Amino acid sequence: MATNICNIAIMTTETSKPLTNGTGTRSMTMEPIQFSMPLPNAPGSRIHTHLTILATSVLLFCTSTTAEFSTPPVPSLGSFVYAMPDRYNPSTPLSTPLYTLPSSLDFADRLAKTLARRTNMPVQVGSSVNFSSAGNGGSVEEEMEAFRQLVTVVLSEVEKARAG
Repeated sequence: MATNICNIAIMTTETSKPLTNGTGTRSMTMEPIQFSMPLPNAPGSRIHTHLTILATSVLLFCTSTTAEFSTPPVPSLGSFVYAMPDRYNPSTPLSTPLYTLPSSLDFADRLAKTLARRTNMPVQVGSSVNFSSAGNGGSVEEEMEAFRQLVTVVLSEVEKARAG
């Protein structure tokens, strides 16, 4: 099934087998969803995302590519961050970086915390997104626009998974 949200191509397949999460309840778990979106003001650059929504957590990997290269370079691993809602202060999720690369740590940490707060689930985010190829060289506005688009799409996919 393919849908188009905000000029973003999303490919998804659903499993027909419900999985249990250890509590005895049955819940629908989706196959990984892969989608890409253009970077703001950079026609040849895209953010590629791999999203896995489980019964009790969300796993998200994102990287960026540019059209400048005829052969795709091997992307760096980037940063990997784990975030979870704080039971005592829901507006401030807890996070810990598990693997850090200074150029991508801030984006991965903010993304993990935002998704943990908005989904109320633990979230693991791996990010090697590079905004230097964006139209204005990776300005704050470009990064925030990409961040908003990414959060919007991920939250809509999580809501679809929760609805069954």
